Amino acid sequence: MCNSNVKSAGVAQIDGRPVLQPAGNRVAAPEGARQLKKSLQKSLSMPASLDNAAVATTCTASPENTRAADFARAAAASLLPPPTPASVSAKATRVSGAKVAAARTAAAAAAMGGLDRSRKPAKKAGAAVLPVVTFAGLEAYEPAGSIAAAQREHVAMAQAQRKMRIAHYGRTASFSRVEGKVSSTATGAAELVAGAAVTGQDEKRCSFITPYSDPLYVAYHDEEWGVPVRDDELLFEMLTLSGVQVGADWTSILKRRHVYREAFSGFNVDAVAKYTEKQMASLSAEFGLDLGTIRGAVNNACRITEVRRDFGSFSKYVWAFVNNKPLSPSYKYSRKIPVKTSKSESISKDMVRRGFRFVGPTVIHSFMQAVGLTNDHLVSCPRHRVFSSSA
Repeated sequence: MCNSNVKSAGVAQIDGRPVLQPAGNRVAAPEGARQLKKSLQKSLSMPASLDNAAVATTCTASPENTRAADFARAAAASLLPPPTPASVSAKATRVSGAKVAAARTAAAAAAMGGLDRSRKPAKKAGAAVLPVVTFAGLEAYEPAGSIAAAQREHVAMAQAQRKMRIAHYGRTASFSRVEGKVSSTATGAAELVAGAAVTGQDEKRCSFITPYSDPLYVAYHDEEWGVPVRDDELLFEMLTLSGVQVGADWTSILKRRHVYREAFSGFNVDAVAKYTEKQMASLSAEFGLDLGTIRGAVNNACRITEVRRDFGSFSKYVWAFVNNKPLSPSYKYSRKIPVKTSKSESISKDMVRRGFRFVGPTVIHSFMQAVGLTNDHLVSCPRHRVFSSSA
Protein backbone atom coordinates (compact mmCIF):
# COMPACT_ATOMS: atom_id res chain seq x y z
CA MET A 1 0.00 0.00 0.00
CA CYS A 2 1.40 3.36 -0.97
CA ASN A 3 1.29 6.22 1.50
CA SER A 4 0.51 9.85 0.72
CA ASN A 5 1.01 13.13 2.56
CA VAL A 6 -2.37 14.39 1.49
CA LYS A 7 -3.89 13.95 4.97
CA SER A 8 -1.30 16.21 6.55
CA ALA A 9 -2.55 19.20 4.62
CA GLY A 10 -5.49 21.20 5.81
CA VAL A 11 -8.64 20.74 3.76
CA ALA A 12 -10.72 23.82 3.03
CA GLN A 13 -14.01 24.04 1.23
CA ILE A 14 -14.10 26.62 -1.60
CA ASP A 15 -17.32 26.71 -3.59
CA GLY A 16 -18.18 23.26 -2.32
CA ARG A 17 -14.85 21.72 -3.38
CA PRO A 18 -12.15 20.35 -0.99
CA VAL A 19 -8.93 22.33 -1.41
CA LEU A 20 -5.57 21.52 0.17
CA GLN A 21 -4.61 24.89 1.58
CA PRO A 22 -4.77 26.72 4.88
CA ALA A 23 -8.15 27.98 5.81
CA GLY A 24 -6.80 31.55 6.02
CA ASN A 25 -5.98 31.60 2.28
CA ARG A 26 -9.55 31.16 1.15
CA VAL A 27 -10.53 33.68 -1.51
CA ALA A 28 -14.16 34.42 -2.17
CA ALA A 29 -15.22 33.91 -5.77
CA PRO A 30 -16.52 37.00 -7.56
CA GLU A 31 -20.25 37.48 -7.62
CA GLY A 32 -21.99 36.34 -10.73
CA ALA A 33 -19.10 34.06 -11.75
CA ARG A 34 -20.10 30.75 -13.20
CA GLN A 35 -18.22 27.50 -13.01
CA LEU A 36 -16.31 26.43 -16.08
CA LYS A 37 -17.55 23.45 -18.00
CA LYS A 38 -15.69 20.20 -17.72
CA SER A 39 -14.67 20.37 -21.38
CA LEU A 40 -13.03 23.78 -20.78
CA GLN A 41 -11.32 22.50 -17.63
CA LYS A 42 -9.89 19.56 -19.53
CA SER A 43 -8.59 21.84 -22.25
CA LEU A 44 -6.47 23.76 -19.72
CA SER A 45 -3.03 22.37 -18.98
CA MET A 46 -2.31 20.73 -15.59
CA PRO A 47 1.13 20.71 -13.93
CA ALA A 48 2.89 17.40 -14.47
CA SER A 49 4.00 17.15 -10.84
CA LEU A 50 0.43 17.23 -9.53
CA ASP A 51 -0.66 14.78 -12.19
CA ASN A 52 2.10 12.33 -11.20
CA ALA A 53 1.26 12.72 -7.52
CA ALA A 54 -2.36 11.93 -8.24
CA VAL A 55 -1.33 8.81 -10.13
CA ALA A 56 1.03 7.72 -7.34
CA THR A 57 -1.71 7.93 -4.76
CA THR A 58 -3.98 5.67 -6.80
CA CYS A 59 -1.54 2.72 -7.04
CA THR A 60 -3.87 0.68 -4.75
CA ALA A 61 -7.58 0.50 -4.55
CA SER A 62 -7.92 0.96 -0.78
CA PRO A 63 -10.40 3.51 0.56
CA GLU A 64 -7.60 5.58 2.08
CA ASN A 65 -5.75 5.82 -1.21
CA THR A 66 -8.97 6.67 -3.02
CA ARG A 67 -9.62 9.55 -0.66
CA ALA A 68 -6.02 10.69 -1.07
CA ALA A 69 -6.41 10.66 -4.83
CA ASP A 70 -9.59 12.70 -4.59
CA PHE A 71 -7.76 15.23 -2.43
CA ALA A 72 -4.91 15.40 -5.00
CA ARG A 73 -7.37 16.04 -7.83
CA ALA A 74 -9.06 18.70 -5.75
CA ALA A 75 -5.71 20.37 -5.13
CA ALA A 76 -4.92 20.34 -8.86
CA ALA A 77 -8.30 21.80 -9.64
CA SER A 78 -7.72 24.54 -7.09
CA LEU A 79 -4.76 25.78 -9.13
CA LEU A 80 -7.05 26.58 -12.07
CA PRO A 81 -7.93 30.27 -12.22
CA PRO A 82 -11.47 31.13 -11.30
CA PRO A 83 -13.73 32.17 -14.22
CA THR A 84 -13.69 35.90 -14.87
CA PRO A 85 -16.13 38.08 -16.85
CA ALA A 86 -13.39 38.68 -19.45
CA SER A 87 -12.86 34.97 -20.10
CA VAL A 88 -16.60 34.38 -20.23
CA SER A 89 -17.07 37.22 -22.73
CA ALA A 90 -14.18 35.90 -24.89
CA LYS A 91 -15.81 32.51 -24.94
CA ALA A 92 -19.15 34.06 -25.88
CA THR A 93 -17.42 35.99 -28.69
CA ARG A 94 -15.89 32.80 -30.07
CA VAL A 95 -19.21 31.03 -29.91
CA SER A 96 -21.05 33.92 -31.59
CA GLY A 97 -18.35 34.14 -34.31
CA ALA A 98 -18.78 30.44 -35.01
CA LYS A 99 -22.55 30.89 -35.20
CA VAL A 100 -22.20 33.83 -37.64
CA ALA A 101 -19.82 31.83 -39.87
CA ALA A 102 -22.23 28.91 -39.85
CA ALA A 103 -25.11 31.24 -40.73
CA ARG A 104 -23.16 32.73 -43.65
CA THR A 105 -22.27 29.30 -44.95
CA ALA A 106 -25.89 28.23 -44.76
CA ALA A 107 -27.02 31.41 -46.56
CA ALA A 108 -24.48 30.89 -49.35
CA ALA A 109 -25.56 27.27 -49.77
CA ALA A 110 -29.19 28.35 -49.88
CA ALA A 111 -28.41 31.10 -52.43
CA MET A 112 -26.59 28.71 -54.77
CA GLY A 113 -29.39 26.22 -54.54
CA GLY A 114 -27.33 23.59 -52.71
CA LEU A 115 -26.69 20.23 -54.27
CA ASP A 116 -30.34 19.74 -55.14
CA ARG A 117 -31.14 22.31 -57.86
CA SER A 118 -34.63 20.92 -58.35
CA ARG A 119 -35.77 22.31 -55.00
CA LYS A 120 -37.14 25.85 -55.00
CA PRO A 121 -36.93 28.11 -51.95
CA ALA A 122 -40.22 28.52 -50.14
CA LYS A 123 -41.85 31.91 -50.50
CA LYS A 124 -42.77 33.72 -47.33
CA ALA A 125 -45.78 35.96 -47.07
CA GLY A 126 -44.83 39.60 -47.61
CA ALA A 127 -41.21 38.76 -48.52
CA ALA A 128 -39.66 40.43 -51.56
CA VAL A 129 -38.85 38.08 -54.45
CA LEU A 130 -35.24 38.49 -55.60
CA PRO A 131 -34.33 38.04 -59.27
CA VAL A 132 -32.89 34.65 -60.18
CA VAL A 133 -29.62 34.76 -62.12
CA THR A 134 -28.42 31.66 -63.96
CA PHE A 135 -24.72 31.37 -64.64
CA ALA A 136 -22.82 28.20 -65.64
CA GLY A 137 -25.83 26.06 -64.77
CA LEU A 138 -26.17 27.49 -61.25
CA GLU A 139 -28.95 29.69 -59.97
CA ALA A 140 -28.32 32.53 -57.54
CA TYR A 141 -30.52 35.26 -56.11
CA GLU A 142 -29.33 38.79 -56.66
CA PRO A 143 -30.34 41.94 -54.74
CA ALA A 144 -32.55 44.30 -56.73
CA GLY A 145 -30.23 47.27 -56.18
CA SER A 146 -26.99 45.64 -57.34
CA ILE A 147 -24.86 47.00 -60.20
CA ALA A 148 -25.27 43.84 -62.27
CA ALA A 149 -29.07 44.09 -62.06
CA ALA A 150 -28.96 47.72 -63.21
CA GLN A 151 -26.69 46.81 -66.13
CA ARG A 152 -29.00 44.02 -67.25
CA GLU A 153 -31.99 46.33 -67.03
CA HIS A 154 -30.14 48.92 -69.14
CA VAL A 155 -29.24 46.28 -71.77
CA ALA A 156 -32.82 45.04 -71.90
CA MET A 157 -34.12 48.59 -72.37
CA ALA A 158 -31.59 49.27 -75.15
CA GLN A 159 -32.61 46.08 -76.95
CA ALA A 160 -36.27 47.04 -76.71
CA GLN A 161 -35.54 50.50 -78.12
CA ARG A 162 -33.52 48.98 -80.95
CA LYS A 163 -36.38 46.65 -81.86
CA MET A 164 -38.75 49.61 -81.81
CA ARG A 165 -36.51 51.61 -84.15
CA ILE A 166 -36.23 48.67 -86.53
CA ALA A 167 -40.00 48.21 -86.52
CA HIS A 168 -40.64 51.91 -87.26
CA TYR A 169 -37.71 52.46 -89.64
CA GLY A 170 -38.59 54.97 -92.36
CA ARG A 171 -41.67 56.28 -90.57
CA THR A 172 -42.05 59.81 -89.30
CA ALA A 173 -44.02 60.98 -86.29
CA SER A 174 -46.46 62.87 -88.47
CA PHE A 175 -47.04 59.78 -90.63
CA SER A 176 -47.78 57.68 -87.56
CA ARG A 177 -50.25 60.24 -86.24
CA VAL A 178 -51.96 60.52 -89.62
CA GLU A 179 -52.07 56.75 -90.00
CA GLY A 180 -53.78 56.44 -86.63
CA LYS A 181 -56.34 59.09 -87.49
CA VAL A 182 -57.11 57.53 -90.88
CA SER A 183 -57.67 54.15 -89.26
CA SER A 184 -60.01 55.68 -86.68
CA THR A 185 -62.10 57.70 -89.11
CA ALA A 186 -62.72 57.40 -92.82
CA THR A 187 -64.50 60.69 -93.43
CA GLY A 188 -61.43 62.96 -93.29
CA ALA A 189 -58.98 60.57 -94.95
CA ALA A 190 -58.18 62.78 -97.95
CA GLU A 191 -57.49 65.88 -95.83
CA LEU A 192 -55.25 63.98 -93.44
CA VAL A 193 -53.22 62.41 -96.25
CA ALA A 194 -52.74 65.81 -97.86
CA GLY A 195 -51.61 67.29 -94.53
CA ALA A 196 -49.20 64.39 -94.07
CA ALA A 197 -47.72 65.03 -97.50
CA VAL A 198 -47.11 68.70 -96.67
CA THR A 199 -45.58 67.80 -93.30
CA GLY A 200 -43.41 65.16 -94.97
CA GLN A 201 -42.08 67.75 -97.41
CA ASP A 202 -41.16 70.05 -94.53
CA GLU A 203 -39.39 67.27 -92.70
CA LYS A 204 -37.62 65.75 -95.73
CA ARG A 205 -35.25 68.52 -96.66
CA CYS A 206 -31.73 67.64 -97.71
CA SER A 207 -30.18 65.45 -95.05
CA PHE A 208 -27.53 68.04 -94.16
CA ILE A 209 -30.37 70.18 -92.81
CA THR A 210 -31.04 68.86 -89.32
CA PRO A 211 -33.26 70.01 -86.45
CA TYR A 212 -30.14 71.57 -84.93
CA SER A 213 -29.22 73.59 -88.02
CA ASP A 214 -29.12 77.36 -87.68
CA PRO A 215 -32.37 79.03 -88.85
CA LEU A 216 -30.33 81.35 -91.07
CA TYR A 217 -28.77 78.36 -92.82
CA VAL A 218 -32.18 76.68 -93.18
CA ALA A 219 -33.62 79.84 -94.75
CA TYR A 220 -30.65 80.01 -97.13
CA HIS A 221 -31.32 76.39 -98.17
CA ASP A 222 -35.03 76.99 -98.72
CA GLU A 223 -34.80 80.36 -100.48
CA GLU A 224 -31.39 80.79 -102.16
CA TRP A 225 -29.33 77.63 -102.46
CA GLY A 226 -29.75 76.16 -105.93
CA VAL A 227 -31.85 79.02 -107.30
CA PRO A 228 -30.60 79.91 -110.85
CA VAL A 229 -28.83 83.30 -110.70
CA ARG A 230 -28.16 85.44 -113.77
CA ASP A 231 -27.25 88.76 -112.14
CA ASP A 232 -23.56 89.70 -112.36
CA GLU A 233 -23.41 91.36 -108.92
CA LEU A 234 -25.01 88.36 -107.22
CA LEU A 235 -22.77 85.98 -109.15
CA PHE A 236 -19.74 88.00 -108.03
CA GLU A 237 -20.98 87.87 -104.43
CA MET A 238 -21.47 84.10 -104.42
CA LEU A 239 -18.08 83.58 -106.10
CA THR A 240 -16.42 85.62 -103.34
CA LEU A 241 -18.32 83.91 -100.51
CA SER A 242 -17.56 80.47 -101.97
CA GLY A 243 -13.85 81.30 -101.90
CA VAL A 244 -14.08 82.57 -98.31
CA GLN A 245 -16.09 79.53 -97.26
CA VAL A 246 -13.12 77.18 -97.79
CA GLY A 247 -12.06 75.95 -94.35
CA ALA A 248 -15.21 77.35 -92.72
CA ASP A 249 -18.94 76.63 -92.84
CA TRP A 250 -21.79 78.40 -94.58
CA THR A 251 -23.48 79.34 -91.32
CA SER A 252 -20.57 81.49 -90.15
CA ILE A 253 -20.22 83.04 -93.62
CA LEU A 254 -23.91 83.90 -93.80
CA LYS A 255 -23.76 85.55 -90.38
CA ARG A 256 -21.03 87.88 -91.70
CA ARG A 257 -22.61 88.36 -95.09
CA HIS A 258 -23.59 91.95 -94.33
CA VAL A 259 -19.96 92.73 -93.46
CA TYR A 260 -18.75 91.55 -96.86
CA ARG A 261 -21.50 93.48 -98.63
CA GLU A 262 -20.57 96.66 -96.84
CA ALA A 263 -16.84 96.19 -97.43
CA PHE A 264 -17.23 95.48 -101.17
CA SER A 265 -19.81 98.19 -101.91
CA GLY A 266 -22.69 95.78 -102.32
CA PHE A 267 -20.48 93.67 -104.64
CA ASN A 268 -20.59 96.29 -107.36
CA VAL A 269 -18.12 94.92 -109.88
CA ASP A 270 -17.10 98.29 -111.33
CA ALA A 271 -16.61 99.87 -107.87
CA VAL A 272 -14.59 97.00 -106.46
CA ALA A 273 -12.37 96.85 -109.55
CA LYS A 274 -11.19 100.41 -108.78
CA TYR A 275 -10.05 99.73 -105.20
CA THR A 276 -6.51 100.88 -104.52
CA GLU A 277 -3.96 99.24 -102.25
CA LYS A 278 -4.56 101.89 -99.61
CA GLN A 279 -8.31 101.30 -99.67
CA MET A 280 -7.79 97.53 -99.37
CA ALA A 281 -5.57 97.97 -96.31
CA SER A 282 -8.15 100.32 -94.76
CA LEU A 283 -10.98 97.81 -95.36
CA SER A 284 -8.93 95.02 -93.83
CA ALA A 285 -8.37 97.04 -90.67
CA GLU A 286 -11.93 98.38 -90.46
CA PHE A 287 -13.91 95.19 -91.10
CA GLY A 288 -11.40 92.63 -89.83
CA LEU A 289 -11.12 90.87 -93.19
CA ASP A 290 -8.09 89.05 -94.48
CA LEU A 291 -6.06 91.27 -96.78
CA GLY A 292 -5.48 88.38 -99.19
CA THR A 293 -9.23 87.82 -99.47
CA ILE A 294 -9.77 91.50 -100.30
CA ARG A 295 -7.04 91.48 -102.92
CA GLY A 296 -8.47 88.32 -104.47
CA ALA A 297 -11.95 89.86 -104.68
CA VAL A 298 -10.58 93.03 -106.28
CA ASN A 299 -8.61 90.95 -108.79
CA ASN A 300 -11.70 88.88 -109.68
CA ALA A 301 -13.71 92.06 -110.17
CA CYS A 302 -11.12 93.23 -112.71
CA ARG A 303 -11.28 89.83 -114.49
CA ILE A 304 -15.10 90.00 -114.61
CA THR A 305 -14.77 93.40 -116.30
CA GLU A 306 -12.65 91.77 -118.97
CA VAL A 307 -15.10 88.88 -119.37
CA ARG A 308 -17.90 91.36 -119.92
CA ARG A 309 -16.05 92.81 -122.86
CA ASP A 310 -15.69 89.35 -124.43
CA PHE A 311 -19.08 87.76 -123.58
CA GLY A 312 -21.31 90.75 -122.85
CA SER A 313 -21.84 89.70 -119.21
CA PHE A 314 -20.37 87.46 -116.59
CA SER A 315 -23.67 85.57 -116.47
CA LYS A 316 -23.42 84.56 -120.15
CA TYR A 317 -19.87 83.37 -119.64
CA VAL A 318 -20.78 81.17 -116.68
CA TRP A 319 -24.01 79.72 -118.02
CA ALA A 320 -22.39 78.86 -121.33
CA PHE A 321 -20.57 75.98 -119.61
CA VAL A 322 -23.90 74.20 -118.93
CA ASN A 323 -25.69 75.26 -122.15
CA ASN A 324 -27.91 77.68 -120.17
CA LYS A 325 -29.65 74.77 -118.42
CA PRO A 326 -29.00 73.65 -114.82
CA LEU A 327 -27.50 70.22 -114.35
CA SER A 328 -29.67 67.74 -112.44
CA PRO A 329 -27.64 64.80 -111.07
CA SER A 330 -30.61 63.58 -108.91
CA TYR A 331 -28.68 62.44 -105.84
CA LYS A 332 -30.57 60.24 -103.37
CA TYR A 333 -28.08 60.51 -100.53
CA SER A 334 -25.97 63.42 -99.39
CA ARG A 335 -22.89 61.22 -99.15
CA LYS A 336 -23.12 60.76 -102.93
CA ILE A 337 -22.71 64.48 -103.58
CA PRO A 338 -19.08 65.03 -104.64
CA VAL A 339 -16.92 67.99 -103.65
CA LYS A 340 -15.94 68.55 -107.28
CA THR A 341 -16.91 67.27 -110.71
CA SER A 342 -15.43 67.20 -114.19
CA LYS A 343 -17.55 70.23 -115.06
CA SER A 344 -16.23 72.25 -112.12
CA GLU A 345 -12.69 71.27 -113.07
CA SER A 346 -13.15 72.52 -116.65
CA ILE A 347 -14.64 75.83 -115.47
CA SER A 348 -11.85 76.22 -112.92
CA LYS A 349 -9.15 75.69 -115.57
CA ASP A 350 -10.65 78.30 -117.87
CA MET A 351 -11.06 80.86 -115.07
CA VAL A 352 -7.51 80.31 -113.84
CA ARG A 353 -6.32 80.82 -117.43
CA ARG A 354 -8.14 84.15 -117.46
CA GLY A 355 -6.47 85.27 -114.23
CA PHE A 356 -9.15 84.60 -111.58
CA ARG A 357 -8.04 83.80 -108.05
CA PHE A 358 -9.56 81.46 -105.44
CA VAL A 359 -11.31 79.45 -108.17
CA GLY A 360 -10.21 75.85 -107.54
CA PRO A 361 -12.44 72.92 -108.60
CA THR A 362 -13.95 72.60 -105.11
CA VAL A 363 -14.69 76.32 -104.84
CA ILE A 364 -16.22 76.37 -108.34
CA HIS A 365 -18.42 73.35 -107.52
CA SER A 366 -19.69 75.11 -104.40
CA PHE A 367 -20.28 78.20 -106.52
CA MET A 368 -22.24 76.14 -109.07
CA GLN A 369 -24.45 74.71 -106.33
CA ALA A 370 -25.14 78.15 -104.86
CA VAL A 371 -26.09 79.89 -108.14
CA GLY A 372 -28.11 77.02 -109.59
CA LEU A 373 -25.72 75.81 -112.28
CA THR A 374 -26.33 72.35 -110.80
CA ASN A 375 -29.35 71.16 -108.85
CA ASP A 376 -27.71 69.23 -106.02
CA HIS A 377 -30.80 69.08 -103.81
CA LEU A 378 -31.63 65.50 -102.92
CA VAL A 379 -34.51 63.97 -104.86
CA SER A 380 -36.46 63.71 -101.59
CA CYS A 381 -36.16 67.46 -101.02
CA PRO A 382 -39.11 69.52 -102.25
CA ARG A 383 -36.71 72.15 -103.62
CA HIS A 384 -35.36 69.61 -106.09
CA ARG A 385 -38.80 69.08 -107.60
CA VAL A 386 -39.38 72.83 -107.80
CA PHE A 387 -36.19 73.47 -109.76
CA SER A 388 -36.64 70.41 -111.94
CA SER A 389 -40.14 71.52 -112.97
CA SER A 390 -38.98 75.08 -113.64
CA ALA A 391 -36.10 73.84 -115.78
